[in-house]
Amino acid sequence: MPEGDAVYRTAAKLRGALDGQVLTRSDFRVPRHATADLTGRAVITTVSRGKHLLTRVEGDLTVHTHLRMDGSWQVMAAGRRTAPGDQVRLILANERWQAVGVRLGMVDLVRTGEEERLVGHLGPDLLGPDWDPDEAVRRLRGAPDRTIGEALLDQRNLAGIGTIYRAETLFLRGIWPWKKVGEIKDLHGLVSLAQRLLDANKGHAGTVTTGDRRPANQTWVYGRAGKPCRRCGTRISRGEMGAQPQERLILWCAGCQLG
Repeated sequence: MPEGDAVYRTAAKLRGALDGQVLTRSDFRVPRHATADLTGRAVITTVSRGKHLLTRVEGDLTVHTHLRMDGSWQVMAAGRRTAPGDQVRLILANERWQAVGVRLGMVDLVRTGEEERLVGHLGPDLLGPDWDPDEAVRRLRGAPDRTIGEALLDQRNLAGIGTIYRAETLFLRGIWPWKKVGEIKDLHGLVSLAQRLLDANKGHAGTVTTGDRRPANQTWVYGRAGKPCRRCGTRISRGEMGAQPQERLILWCAGCQLG
């Protein structure tokens, strides 16, 4: 699933293509909004909220989308045909560009004033203007007996972190993923590091947490199961966390993550 930095870049891509432009086509290919037509309305802007996207349109309307596991927004020249077999769920187009939502996990059309109904449950956005490390820590501390690995992925605590940044943040702080939240002394340091990692990657594709952009050297533990730790040489472990059917991939170094 794309993480907060990837969604942030997607919002920027949509702004570049749609902001301030009048829609010449809107095609909702979801049953609930199949008859909706935004043609003739100007797009105001698109913002990201954690892993959610909010495209605001004239007339107090917001198109809410979520990429889920394998969704994407593709921007191309207006009128260009999409590739055969693409599971297109939404097209928003103006005279020059069209934004094509492929395999989107969520597509909603709501009044802009009702956006909070869809995203109001989210914690502080790691890349948003509402980022508040104190509030993120307060929410994490609300469940002291929960494992930190599960708590970090709960978007109600802090919005935007996923399996990649969870693994990398915990490694860099030397924290075992199954450690209880209440046992961690410096939660402020943990959430602040997560925010810095996402912020450092928001302007470019790919995730670099080591400082080395070469493809094989970009991460410490994520994508490196069975390989030696870059620090201590211990084989990187791979497992799953969370209750069925919500298990998510977790990677860690048993030699470095002892705290």
